[in-house]
Amino acid sequence: MSPRPFPLRPQSTRSPKSTGPAPRPRSTETWHYPLRHHNYRIFVALSLVGSGGVWMQRLAQDWLVLQLTGSPAAVGLAVALQFLPMLVVGPVSGVLVDLFPKRRILLVCQAVAVLLAAGLAVWNATGGTDVWVVYASCIALGITSAIDGPARQVFVNEVVGDAGLPAAIGLNSAIGQLGAMAGPALAGVVIAQAGPAAAFAANAGLGVAVLVMIVSIRPGELHHSPEVRGQEPRRGQVLAGFRFVRARPPLLLTMLLAGLLGAFGMNGPVVLAAFADRVWHSGPAGFGLFNTVSALGALAGALVATRIKRFGRKGIVASAGLFGLTQLLAAVMPTQEWFVAMLVVVGFMTLLFLTSAATAVQLEAGASVRGRVLALYFPLLLGGHALGGLLAGWLTEDFGVRTGLVVTGALGMVSAGVIGLLLWRHSAKRTRTTG
Repeated sequence: MSPRPFPLRPQSTRSPKSTGPAPRPRSTETWHYPLRHHNYRIFVALSLVGSGGVWMQRLAQDWLVLQLTGSPAAVGLAVALQFLPMLVVGPVSGVLVDLFPKRRILLVCQAVAVLLAAGLAVWNATGGTDVWVVYASCIALGITSAIDGPARQVFVNEVVGDAGLPAAIGLNSAIGQLGAMAGPALAGVVIAQAGPAAAFAANAGLGVAVLVMIVSIRPGELHHSPEVRGQEPRRGQVLAGFRFVRARPPLLLTMLLAGLLGAFGMNGPVVLAAFADRVWHSGPAGFGLFNTVSALGALAGALVATRIKRFGRKGIVASAGLFGLTQLLAAVMPTQEWFVAMLVVVGFMTLLFLTSAATAVQLEAGASVRGRVLALYFPLLLGGHALGGLLAGWLTEDFGVRTGLVVTGALGMVSAGVIGLLLWRHSAKRTRTTG
């Protein structure tokens, strides 16, 4: 029987030799604590649905581009256009997130996302074929996500307060990443059964549900940070986020590793579409199957990640290396059945790495700069994903589908090794300095 995901009661912090009263249990050590909050239960649900919807939209756009152009390189361009805006808008969005009400930001961003999904659904259903319309939607979604992503992550602090924050961040990161895997899986199934227009329409419906959930969050139960509330915009706030990260090499290296893995590992829309179309010749049905089994692996990874309280830098680097290795192995599988089996492992390692990295970054950032730090983290992760889409599209187009995935998997392993070495050198240097 598998262990329960949450303990039944807080663990006692009484020392075996203690004769005095036991200290108050630390809520940061009880994973079930955040779920006691009405607002957090709603927030977990909207994070799952909202994240899944965004990634559903992205994958439907990618598949529509492939249908309209027949070119994996064009799909790579679509992926890039979805994420490159984050490199420009991201640092500025962090200031907005730190200064303005997060709930209001989420409402505006979600409303824009609903309009984009509904617009593409109507356009595609009425026979639209101009690929530039899809590219324009990719850019608009990228700008919206650049603001919504940091706001959604920082909002966790206001939902649960400081008590239980590490547990809430870890669980929310896992849920968000799970949605990122489940969304493409759902999109693949819908596209196979009814086409891209139906996927866009379904996403618009999910977006409306998220709007309802955001409205149902009780403003009076939110915990506004006194360090942030009441600030006014001033010069240098964007640079403050850069200085905070630069002064902490382990944090900087963790963020850099996420960006590298985003470039070399998170290329599913391009690679899975190409495998379904050119290697296994299974079409939209195969594409949906590949995304579904990846999501199942991601679910297992999410469950494991939420039970690991302190993963540590070594664990983050190790999971990154295994992430690259599993992709390389998937590329050389001799049959579609073995390929599908390896995708489960790839999904597992994806969630394990992304959740542990995101949790480490958020916990190291103070409340007053968390929005700006996350506004640097997300552009690195998803901007790397954009560049990785171009790289994967080019490799797939010119050298073959299998070769493209072998190369990107190998580059992911090399990235993990280099970052691991730099972290070890920094730790050794710090030990000599303090020793």
